[in-house]
Amino acid sequence: MSLRGMSAISTSAPALTSDSFASSINTVTDCIDWQRPWLDHLAGFNPSQAGHCASVADFLNQVGSAPVHFVPQTALPQGQAYEQFIFATGTVPTRENLHDFFNGLCWLAFPQTKKKLNQLQAAEIAASGVQNLRGPVRDALTVLDENAAFLSAPAPLWDALEARDWQRLFVDLRPLWAQAKLVLFGHALLEKLVIPRKAMTAHVYRLPLALGDVSEWDKCVAESLSAEQLKSKPFLPLPVLGVPLWWQDNADFSFYEDALVFRPRR
Repeated sequence: MSLRGMSAISTSAPALTSDSFASSINTVTDCIDWQRPWLDHLAGFNPSQAGHCASVADFLNQVGSAPVHFVPQTALPQGQAYEQFIFATGTVPTRENLHDFFNGLCWLAFPQTKKKLNQLQAAEIAASGVQNLRGPVRDALTVLDENAAFLSAPAPLWDALEARDWQRLFVDLRPLWAQAKLVLFGHALLEKLVIPRKAMTAHVYRLPLALGDVSEWDKCVAESLSAEQLKSKPFLPLPVLGVPLWWQDNADFSFYEDALVFRPRR
């Protein structure tokens, strides 16, 4: 199954996932609170100051530079794999919804990583075709593309995260988060966080300390990815609203006592 075969994430507001938006980009994006800390790295793509754009694809093509061109969803031939089409044509079929809007922003902010993911997806499709079961590499690529976050943090935070020791991670070591940085990448995750809920969890991918701006993060991730490495599914779960200063409720440490969200390691 291709990524395009996956439906957009549902929310309590039906308009967020409708494919029948009016022609203005702001009709799609007015529901986004750009003050959320997890959108800091994408704030430069806030369309509120943009002129009228006929579609999401039109906006994405105008607002930044990507190694692909965004086209209407109707450009994707019926039955063709979404990822293979992107690889073959250098164009990204784009619907009028938040899911594809955030996917486009990730192409703009992380062009090298998105291109590498597409290359790896296309290679897997060329080797095995499109099947009901994607296999471990394509599964991992899908997880990364849809739900990943990149974390650069001191070793004690990583040790606590690996142990699922949430009390230590978010309470005892809370001051260390001033030396950490978490950047959200997965476009489905970004879409879901338009309406934040406590249980929303990212698949975290580890990056070294002392990286600079997002372009350095992009280069580092792209260079690190390989089919062999992805087979191990190198991710850790992190409830993103637990990150200090990301959600006002977590200032009360009883926030982390919810075992349905902050689950112990099995």
